[in-house]
Amino acid sequence: MVTAGAEQQRAQAGLLQRVEEVGLRGQRLLREALDRRTREDDFQIPDPGIVAGIFRQLAEALLADPARLARAELRFMEAMGELWQRHQRRLAGGEAEPLVVPEPGDRRFKDPAWTEEPAFDLVRQAYLLWAQQLEELVAGVGGLDPATAAKARFYTRQLVDLASPSNAPLTNPQVLREALDTEGESLLRGLEHLQADLERGRGRLRLSTVRRGAFRLGRDIATTAGQVVFRNELMELIQYAPSTPQVRRRPLLIVPPWINKYYILDMRPQNSLVRWLVGQGFTVFLVSWVNPGRELAGKGFEDYMVEGPLAAMAAIEQATGERELLLTGYCIGGTLSACLLAWLAARGDGRVRAASFLTTMLDFSEPGELGVFIDEEQLALIERHMRAKGYLEAEHMQRVFSLMRANDLIWSFVVNNYLMGREPPAFDLLHWNEDGTRMPEAMHRFYLRSMYQRNLLARPGGIELAGHAIDLGRVKLPAYFLSTREDHIAPWASTWRGSRLLGGSVRFVLAGSGHIAGVVNPAGSGKYGYWLNAGRPAGPEAWLAGARRHEGSWWPDWQAWLARHAGPPVPARDPAQGGLEPLMAAPGSYVTVAAEDEDAPFR
Repeated sequence: MVTAGAEQQRAQAGLLQRVEEVGLRGQRLLREALDRRTREDDFQIPDPGIVAGIFRQLAEALLADPARLARAELRFMEAMGELWQRHQRRLAGGEAEPLVVPEPGDRRFKDPAWTEEPAFDLVRQAYLLWAQQLEELVAGVGGLDPATAAKARFYTRQLVDLASPSNAPLTNPQVLREALDTEGESLLRGLEHLQADLERGRGRLRLSTVRRGAFRLGRDIATTAGQVVFRNELMELIQYAPSTPQVRRRPLLIVPPWINKYYILDMRPQNSLVRWLVGQGFTVFLVSWVNPGRELAGKGFEDYMVEGPLAAMAAIEQATGERELLLTGYCIGGTLSACLLAWLAARGDGRVRAASFLTTMLDFSEPGELGVFIDEEQLALIERHMRAKGYLEAEHMQRVFSLMRANDLIWSFVVNNYLMGREPPAFDLLHWNEDGTRMPEAMHRFYLRSMYQRNLLARPGGIELAGHAIDLGRVKLPAYFLSTREDHIAPWASTWRGSRLLGGSVRFVLAGSGHIAGVVNPAGSGKYGYWLNAGRPAGPEAWLAGARRHEGSWWPDWQAWLARHAGPPVPARDPAQGGLEPLMAAPGSYVTVAAEDEDAPFR
């Protein structure tokens, strides 16, 4: 008969054996990854050398004020002393209120053991105290110019997030329990996941955030019926099939961003904005951008305007016989749409009767944390890399966006995939987020330099496209401007300022949540809410202070606004019976090209 003690000893021996195996396999994997990386371009955003330089400047600024540094150290030691005393009271059976607690929404410490077990509670609070003190110290440092100070704060936060005890196997109670319960199998599975992600990244880690094979275009996502009715080098134009007997006379053209695939607006049936618009009686056309390779390196921002929405407008007139339309742009697609509208205004072309902008930057003077990556040194590195490749790979923009929400988009998956040994979730928005696109060299260089670095779009005549100076003040048509309150890519205060550059009436709407979830918030969901203010106060803070909050999705408000500008009902338009012969069924071919297809397989 095997005793409980013998069973426990055997379990412990099995765990130790598996831990040793994990260590040996991990060392071999690291050697292979380093060897593979030395044979490839080591370009990264952010560049490690630039980050190191920022920390050197930060260290020099801190050491230049030793008295302040000493006061901060003293405060930290006093706080740690108080924390230790409370920990001792708790060990003795007494009550001890926490000295510091996580911020609301911080999910790293949601496991009950972080508060119920005194040792883990001590580790958690010690980390939070250190993080709080360090970030306050860096935030108040003098002697740095504003741009460098912003970078120092950003990279300090990355360091703080990295150092969380939740990210280490020996200080995360959930990871330890899983390892014990599975006799180390969870750690072995985690290593296999790590190896697969290194292979997927050709020696550089490409963190998986969604379960492979969980979604397929045309089957689970991007399922709204339609036809590709036009194609050129840069885009396919999809006309969606009607679902109502009548539609509004003026078609609706949607210009999505080309940093990701269009189907963020046509996910599953229950959260597809495209399907919902079709059901509201609109003839919807949508641009599906190509995933460019090196052969399109010379395509510039002007080409995207001419071969994108401008070409789509001509195709829509051929397909429907309708010259006038409504235009909607999302993110950088909205920036491009605004440029097109100013270009049309310079020519006296009034085909667009109303325009909508979803989380769109027009004034880049305060771009939020994306500004951390925009300076001459970093731009020069990006341009040198793009000259060699012909494009910027999708992974670099994905990494930048992930760093801006590192705990949610990086470290939670490190813990889940590698430390817990679990598969990532099957989540449609994360599938889309991983399905990135490349940026052609000429276009991306113009966009970064002209918009983010020099903010030329905000200046009348600051840029010229296709022979006309671009002045947003000449755009006199009605505009609907949707921003989201927690947007880390297009900060809402900046989008509000950009909306004031337009010369016509603007309905500015602020939705809850962020850049994606705040936009893809189906009618009837009851989530997030939105704010409206009919006035035109002097600043975004004053606008919000006077705004009224409404429950639920902003979609019905937008639909009512669109309907006022869409013209009377006409018989529904079948793409197969229009003036353009369909080329293939939606979702088309351009959207199926994966970001990795340009490069040779990793072996």
